Amino acid sequence: MSSNMTSLIQTRSNLPSQNTPRVNVVSAVVFLVPVLIGVFTSLATFSPFGAIAGVLLGLFLAQSPKIARQWERAVVLRLGKFVGLRGPGLFWMIPFVDTVSTWVDQRVITTSFAAEETLTSDTVPVNVDAVLFWMVYDPEKAALEVQNYPQAVSWAAQTALRDIIGRTSLTDLLRGRERIEEELQQLIDERSNPWGVTVQSVEMRDVIIPTALQDAMSREAQAARE
Repeated sequence: MSSNMTSLIQTRSNLPSQNTPRVNVVSAVVFLVPVLIGVFTSLATFSPFGAIAGVLLGLFLAQSPKIARQWERAVVLRLGKFVGLRGPGLFWMIPFVDTVSTWVDQRVITTSFAAEETLTSDTVPVNVDAVLFWMVYDPEKAALEVQNYPQAVSWAAQTALRDIIGRTSLTDLLRGRERIEEELQQLIDERSNPWGVTVQSVEMRDVIIPTALQDAMSREAQAARE
């Protein structure tokens, strides 16, 4: 369980935070212009109201410009209703009316997942580690159809791996990795496509069997050679 949670944390660390405020140079300029005008007005009229109004207006207008990176799409909601995707580059929003609910990363993402102490079809407990390469092809679905798409993809991959191990013998698991990887990719794709996610490939890194069984297989192979 700890390795699964670690893989989830590593996956989420590769993605942009959805709630962290993002300051950009355009917002800074938009904020400074009315502030400077307000300061000059206050100096000219010997009244602090100009500077106060400039600061308030600057804070309001600075909420409008946003910048999405080349690989990002911003999911914009207007009063809680989806109005479209924005980015990459500079785009404008209605302050305090429009909100960016999610910044969706459309690059290929790697997720480590594992099936620990899972029984094969011939009741042999194995530990299997694998790596999933996936990407978001539809940012709208990823934001609206599932609560947390990186976590959902990780859990879907883990349950699919356990399902395939449970109906595969140990011999097929050790010798037919390519076939199992293709089957695993297809199964995860079927589960994640409704979320706007597609799987590029799946690679099994390691298959660990019990030590006693390893010794027995080693002795059997040695006897066969003799």
